Amino acid sequence: MKNKLLMLAFASLAVLSCKKEEEKKDGPKPYPVVAVETRNVTGYDEYPASIKGIVNNDVRAKIQGYITQVLVDEGQYVTAGQPLFRLETNMLTENADAAKSGISAAQANVQAAKAAVNAAQVEVNKLKPLVEKNIISNVQLQTAIANLAKAQAQLSQAVASQQQASANYKSVQANINYSIIKAPISGVIGKLPLKIGSLVGPTDATPLTTISDTRSVFAYFSLNEKEYLDFLEKSYGATVPEKIKNLPMVELKLANGSIYPEKGKIEVTTGQIDATTGTIQFRVGFPNPAKLLSNGNSGTIRFPKFYNNALVVPESATYEQQGIVYLFKVEKDTAKNSVIEVQDRVNNMVVIKSGINKGEKIIAAGIGGLKPGSAVIPKPVKFDSLVQSVKPIF
Repeated sequence: MKNKLLMLAFASLAVLSCKKEEEKKDGPKPYPVVAVETRNVTGYDEYPASIKGIVNNDVRAKIQGYITQVLVDEGQYVTAGQPLFRLETNMLTENADAAKSGISAAQANVQAAKAAVNAAQVEVNKLKPLVEKNIISNVQLQTAIANLAKAQAQLSQAVASQQQASANYKSVQANINYSIIKAPISGVIGKLPLKIGSLVGPTDATPLTTISDTRSVFAYFSLNEKEYLDFLEKSYGATVPEKIKNLPMVELKLANGSIYPEKGKIEVTTGQIDATTGTIQFRVGFPNPAKLLSNGNSGTIRFPKFYNNALVVPESATYEQQGIVYLFKVEKDTAKNSVIEVQDRVNNMVVIKSGINKGEKIIAAGIGGLKPGSAVIPKPVKFDSLVQSVKPIF
């Protein structure tokens, strides 16, 4: 009997100990708490963009020929008029020599025709006074005049032949000049797909190279129809050009995630929706003094959105269920969940449209597993230290 009483006493003690541990376990826990603040916040809408030089010229041969020299290299900066390629000119040189000989022959014909005109003119001048004195008949004078007209016609024909010979020579000489292919603009040389020995011509599908003027660049991005209409509604101005003029400067995020140091200005839009893609294209101009950007780069346009005196809370203070966003307010050391309407998420902060007021205390982090109505021990923390402690993984 004594043993049974002892066992019953130990069991009672064990139950009481478990209850105490359970009560201790279910007691209030400490949570970081911050007050809801208002701040001026800048968020961004981001759009993929392709980058091109302000001018991009395909370089092509004006005549057909074999490449004998490539005078530049890929990525090299060239100035307008600088020689890039040289084509073979053996046949052209022969044609030029023949054309030059044709000019000499034509000049000789002109001189002979001029002499014939002078002789015919002398004959007419000699016969005129004789006819006037009735020494000879008028028939001889008319014959001389006809011979003069014939000589003058031959002179005109000789002069025309000389001009044609000169034109032929100039044409051949121009082709010889075209055998040296020069840069049409100043800029950076692109790929050089054709090498020495390649036959090239003006109708080739592949250009000899492309030259890009990248002193400034254009970044092109597109909006779908809904985004474009939203843009028109939110932008200031009576017309689309006015709205574009009043837009803020934008940023360019490069492919490695860094922000390009120069800001750009949205300059123009295509003005109509592309029926194939359902989008409208915008063009942004960026200065490129350090030549960091080149033709063909990709990036992301960051369009700023300004929120003045906006209610903000740390993003770690919110959670979402079935598309509804909640946070926990702290009232009398008790966690009470509250529905909020989110306007934007910026730099680890949530910009709140409605559902909470400035100065209210909220649980700022560690809300996983926290249930509404739970008792908490508020531990005030600094808003900025909490937000800045979250670092991006990528």
